[in-house]
Amino acid sequence: MSMLGTVGPPVPYVEVRLESVPEMGYDALSKESPRGEICIRGDTLFSGYYKREDLTKEVLVDGWFHTGDIGEWQHDGSMKIVDRKKNIFKLSQGEYVAVENLENIFGQAPNVQIWVYGNSFESCLVAVINPNKQGLERWAESNGVSGDFASICGDAKAKEFILEELSKTGKEKKLKGFEMIRAVHLEPVLFDMERDLITPTYKKKRPQLLKYYQGIIDDMYKSMK
Repeated sequence: MSMLGTVGPPVPYVEVRLESVPEMGYDALSKESPRGEICIRGDTLFSGYYKREDLTKEVLVDGWFHTGDIGEWQHDGSMKIVDRKKNIFKLSQGEYVAVENLENIFGQAPNVQIWVYGNSFESCLVAVINPNKQGLERWAESNGVSGDFASICGDAKAKEFILEELSKTGKEKKLKGFEMIRAVHLEPVLFDMERDLITPTYKKKRPQLLKYYQGIIDDMYKSMK
C-alpha cells in the first residue's frame, strides 16, 4: 500500500535514472524532491524502432532510453510519474492534446507568441499570448480602440480579434474542435527570463508559466461557465 500511486521500484536487470529538465524546473539531484526525465538501460531493453533510425537516435542516447515521462523518486525506492516532458495531456472528455504541436501551429497566426494551457479537469484550451505590438496597435487604430498598448491588450474587442485569427489558422490546419483555443489573455509584457518564464534559449518554462498566470487561467475558465 505504501507504493500506491507509483510504478514501483526498478525490476531486475534494468537500470533507471532521472535526467534533469531545467526548462521545466525539474532537478534530478534535488535532495528534497528529485525529479526529472525517466531514463532506462538494460539488456532487456528494445534495440530501437523498426525502420525508424531517426526516432531511435532521438530516444536512445548512450544506451539510455529517454522515456519522455517525468518521474520522482520516492523515499522507499519506488518511482512516481508526475508529468510528461513533451507535454501531452488529456482533457476532461478524454481527448489527448499535444500542446507543443498546437503552439507551433497557432504560432503561424499573425502577430502572436503563444502559450497554450489545458488540464484534465477542463474540456477546452485557453492561451496566454504576447501580441505583436505594432500589429495590434494598427488594428486598434483601424477599429476605434484607443489607449496605450496595455489598455488595448485588455480590450474585449482585441481579444476577440486575436481569437478569430487563431480560429482561422486552426481551421486552415484542420485542427479538431477540442484543439481550438476558446479564451485568451493578451499579455503586453513579453515572456522573459527576469520572471523565470523562459530559458536562455527561449524555451517556455511551463510550470513557472502556470504558477505566474494561475489566477488569469482560473478567470478564463470561470468566464466560460
